[in-house]
Amino acid sequence: MTSQDADRPVPAGASRRSKITPEREREFFDAVLEQIRTCGYDAVTMEGVAASTRCSKSTLYRQWRTKPQFVAAALRSSARARFALIDTGTLAGDLREAARCAGEWSPKDATLFQALGHAVLQDRELAEALREALIDPEIAALNEILRRGVERGEVSADNPALEYIPAQIFGVLRVRPVLEGRNADPDYVLRFVEAAVLPALGLT
Repeated sequence: MTSQDADRPVPAGASRRSKITPEREREFFDAVLEQIRTCGYDAVTMEGVAASTRCSKSTLYRQWRTKPQFVAAALRSSARARFALIDTGTLAGDLREAARCAGEWSPKDATLFQALGHAVLQDRELAEALREALIDPEIAALNEILRRGVERGEVSADNPALEYIPAQIFGVLRVRPVLEGRNADPDYVLRFVEAAVLPALGLT
């Protein structure tokens, strides 16, 4: 851990929390996540974020104390279940729409995953925050899509492929940049769903 990550002393009786508006906090969070995507986690400093957002570094340290805590807070603030808005009326339609959506936001998420890779292995709070922000909500939404398909009778509840659909979709988003040096764009993810996911569920 570098000196920037060491806990900074807080004067006795002083509150660590400063009065930051939600809009200003969002600006800080957006800045640190964008700098991580651009420069990598190790290159980002509290001082650098403070400079880019025109605030004092003491403001950031008073609010979050360390870089890992700051980044974890930024990740958690970005949590959203984008798949949760999908409901086309059919399981195949929902999975196709999920593929299109995943391909659209994959570039930013994949870059963030890669930039945080080593740091996440070393810091449990960062790992938990990454899961809470980018993984767990989407997996829950995908499982809800699958549950609705089972309830409508489109796929049998004992179909063994059901368990692996989230892993398939998230896996292709993560692995294409490694295998081919390109992000999994909407067309690629849709073709993957058509060729591998729908047939596994007995859908066409």
